[in-house]
Amino acid sequence: MTQPNAGTLFGHPKGLFLLFGTEMWERFGYYGMRALLVLYLIASTQDGGFGWTNQEALRLYGFFTMAVYLTPVIGGWLADNYIGQRKAIIWGGLIFSLGYFTLGIPKSMIVGMEETVFYIGLALIIIGNGLFKANVSSLVGELYEDGDHRRDGAFTIFYMGINLGAFLAPITVGVLGETVNWHYGFILAGCGMLIGLTLQLSLANKYLGDIGVEPSAKRTKGEKKADAPLTPQDIDRMKVILIMSMFSVIFWAGFEQAGGLFTIYASDFTDRTIFGFEIAASSFQSLNAMFIIMLAPFVASTWVKMGSNEPTSPKKFALAMLFLALGFFVMLWATMVQGGDVAVKVSMLFLVFAYLFHTLGELCLSPIGLSMVTKLAPLKFTSLLMGIWFFFTALSNWLAAFIGSFVGEGEEMVNNAANIFMGVGIGALITGLIIYLSAGKLVEWMHGAEGESSHDLESKIEEEISVTGTHEGISETHR
Repeated sequence: MTQPNAGTLFGHPKGLFLLFGTEMWERFGYYGMRALLVLYLIASTQDGGFGWTNQEALRLYGFFTMAVYLTPVIGGWLADNYIGQRKAIIWGGLIFSLGYFTLGIPKSMIVGMEETVFYIGLALIIIGNGLFKANVSSLVGELYEDGDHRRDGAFTIFYMGINLGAFLAPITVGVLGETVNWHYGFILAGCGMLIGLTLQLSLANKYLGDIGVEPSAKRTKGEKKADAPLTPQDIDRMKVILIMSMFSVIFWAGFEQAGGLFTIYASDFTDRTIFGFEIAASSFQSLNAMFIIMLAPFVASTWVKMGSNEPTSPKKFALAMLFLALGFFVMLWATMVQGGDVAVKVSMLFLVFAYLFHTLGELCLSPIGLSMVTKLAPLKFTSLLMGIWFFFTALSNWLAAFIGSFVGEGEEMVNNAANIFMGVGIGALITGLIIYLSAGKLVEWMHGAEGESSHDLESKIEEEISVTGTHEGISETHR
């Protein structure tokens, strides 16, 4: 059996930095494509787009992102039981790249088949994502022995790769596609994925050894399954998972306006000129990752300083809803400045502060998500309850696009956007109040699991840096 190279870099196995690079470039491709998707669909045919209505574009975007969140469950199962993580990553990366390059085919080469080829490209991206996404993170934990104190730091480094890719993509892929040629942007996204794939093909054997080659189900075949009957405490904890999963739909349905309605608002109603230079509408999607990198250490240190007064998980959920509402009320303020006039363009600071508040909400809520499931779920139902969590996350992406699609067209857009911003903001406030008032009972139903979280700064920073990963289903739960 080939073992991973024993060399280290900054105190960690070199394989960690291989996985860091692989994941960074994969997320670079995905977030770059996502930054362009809605804008490409609504752009006129004269400008190289499809000329779809906002409603058509947003609803397709919703179905696409919903599928993106569901397929890793299938891909993880295939890797665990049949092909192993390493093959899943390679095949996923290849299919991912094909999807991006398919979107990058100029329309002049596929006259009469433009939409068919476009749908094929999206389908390939969905399939590639399913094979790739959950399996890279599972390899990170396998680089370390159980109890290795470096593991938490390793995941912090890995999650930084996700955020770095998410930050760089909209300001490179998005700008190229939006300002030069849509297809060039998709091709650049594909090139990013190819870089990550090349890293795996050329360096994995050296730095990962046999890790992830054999399906994990074969390695654990002899392990005894947990067949103990459910206790009343187990049932209470499962109730908490289901309740919090349903509440999370409200948050993500608002948060995910970033890729749809917020991007349309940035394109149509925002003054994006600064010092004579116009910022591409897609670039605003970099703000979330930038704020995560900037604010995660601050939020983590705040929780540590609070010590025993740190809010419980349900109260953090409630706080996240408050920040979500504040972001939408900022956008409501922007529409009030417009006064219903579609010709008026507002300051980009409205979007900047909306993204800031939403990121603060994400930093409160997202680290709790999957870790809550693994802490509370009875062992024999962990996979089922993880699947339910992913289902609700996927549902929230569809719901986000469905809500955003009511923005309409033309003269009605500003007033419709105002109604959406107000409705989601009020809904978030009410939901947050309900969660806050229910927090005591929810903690009681956790039966002590709430007190299991670490209060050291390193662990807290890792939790906060991980928010993009946990939102996407990429987490240490795959260890």
